[in-house]
Amino acid sequence: MVKKEETLKEKITVFLINKLKISKAELFAILTALTATVLIVSNLASTKMFDFFGTSLVWDGGAILFPLSYILGDIITEIFGFKCAKKVIWTGFAMNLVAVLALFLVQLLPPGPGWENQVAFETIMGFMPRIVAGSLIAFVCGQILNSYVFVEIKKITKGKHFWQRAIGSSLIGDLVDTVIFTTIAFIGTISTLQFVGLLLIAYISKIIGEVVLLPVTYGAVKLCKKVVENEGQTV
Repeated sequence: MVKKEETLKEKITVFLINKLKISKAELFAILTALTATVLIVSNLASTKMFDFFGTSLVWDGGAILFPLSYILGDIITEIFGFKCAKKVIWTGFAMNLVAVLALFLVQLLPPGPGWENQVAFETIMGFMPRIVAGSLIAFVCGQILNSYVFVEIKKITKGKHFWQRAIGSSLIGDLVDTVIFTTIAFIGTISTLQFVGLLLIAYISKIIGEVVLLPVTYGAVKLCKKVVENEGQTV
């Protein structure tokens, strides 16, 4: 049964590699684009606060998608190394800054005749310095620390036990990211109970999300390694 499953996985991997037919550089570009997209969408979603399953504790919408950025960070660090991971992080930072500035300029433009949604636009999409600052600072600090710890654990374990470096680095990176973002963006704007609840819920949910998606991360890393190994080869 195990051999049959492994054979099926190998066939699927070979099929995907043949269909994808992308180079190492193209793979890096795709992962970079995904990281920037996840960051931008997460920041936009962070403007929505919602009740956490009737507990009266608030949760920001960005926490739903943002854990994917750490999964992508682990994949990039595993395949391309720490230096390339830092390039992706700073690229994501720059792209998010472009999005923020563009939305800010659009917000300043006078509303057209008959368009009565200016207030709504400013409320949801408008420039919010605290959220922007918190997001950018938290992202850079958390992601760089995550990649650094990932590499160090990989050295200690001699490249074995991927799950240890994936989860271990996230425990630290997510903690730093969550504390920085939550503090800068929300301290003083919500009650102490809500603040602590938001911080704990955001952190725990990120870790749980990454643990649940660990098999997907494993599969993605394996596929990416195969793509890199078979670059220029016919599979």
